[in-house]
Amino acid sequence: MNALPDRADAVVIGGGVIGTSAAHHLAEAGVDTVLLERGSLGGGASAHTAGMVRTYFPGDPHTGRMAVRSLNAYHEFAGRTGAPLGLRRLGFMVLFTDEQQIAAFEAGLPAQRAAGVGVHLISAAEARALNPLIGEHAVLAAAWSPEAYHVDGLDIVRGYAAGARNHGARLFTHTPVTRIDDDNTVHTPRGCIKADSIVCTAGPWSGEVAGMASVDLPMTPRAIEMLFTDVPDGPDGPDTAHHELPMTMHATSGLRIRSWKDRILLAMGMPGAGETREAWLGRISGHLGTLFPALDGIGLHRAWSGDFDASPNNTAFIGEHPTRRFLYAAGFTGAGLCQAPAAGEKLRDLLIVK
Repeated sequence: MNALPDRADAVVIGGGVIGTSAAHHLAEAGVDTVLLERGSLGGGASAHTAGMVRTYFPGDPHTGRMAVRSLNAYHEFAGRTGAPLGLRRLGFMVLFTDEQQIAAFEAGLPAQRAAGVGVHLISAAEARALNPLIGEHAVLAAAWSPEAYHVDGLDIVRGYAAGARNHGARLFTHTPVTRIDDDNTVHTPRGCIKADSIVCTAGPWSGEVAGMASVDLPMTPRAIEMLFTDVPDGPDGPDTAHHELPMTMHATSGLRIRSWKDRILLAMGMPGAGETREAWLGRISGHLGTLFPALDGIGLHRAWSGDFDASPNNTAFIGEHPTRRFLYAAGFTGAGLCQAPAAGEKLRDLLIVK
């Protein structure tokens, strides 16, 4: 299908997990939907994640509530889209290395529980039983949330895209938006399409797309690099083939590690302002050696890198412009996989009541 239709009830801009979820939920509700993606489906931020969906977000029960709603949808994904996801439970653990972190966790626990998030405090010994890499005296305690799963983000994109098409949506890849007129005419190199409503789900480029419509979305793209370790060996090295590690995060540094086949996948953002890559890798190595002694001195290698859409407070904003038919879902700050079903449902509900 090469030619754009002249018009559509909704034009979704962006074909990652959020955009394909929106297209699926809109088309399922009977909305005439067209999706425009500048590259390939899922080729942006959706392809550059650690492949985890979880419900516990420290200090952020609002995101947790969205993630709980989304995880329920993922468990029913095959029935809704015809595409199985193959969720594999790993669990998610946050390591606490000072008493204030433990106190903050306990103070926030009622709000997490009210959001439906399953998380509780465990001892250092219990944490080491779940992740044998943790040093004997490295942590004081940890938060443990069993409801965290490995998933291939592209499987989510493909499933939602197939579901959207099955309900009549038309999806156009390699079709960047170049201009948006005041009457919601969307211009692309392939032609123009008049939208009753525009739905902006363009990830790191959402601010740019919104700006074309004279809408201000206060977000900034942020980069992240994923790293692989060498294959651990020796008598103290982890047997990752037989003991798959949960996603484990250090509350202080934000360092995250998880099993990835016979190696360890890890992330800790990107070098800070004025920091060399070598200094950043040195900081990561220092935390690894302190928290996970079996990984002390292990080689680190680039796995992949990418941009994601970051909001000022790291919490996604989903809404609509007050004076024009322009809806948006952006600022997921790396947690788009965890919230995509709920985001698509909320965009659908916003649009169909207009």
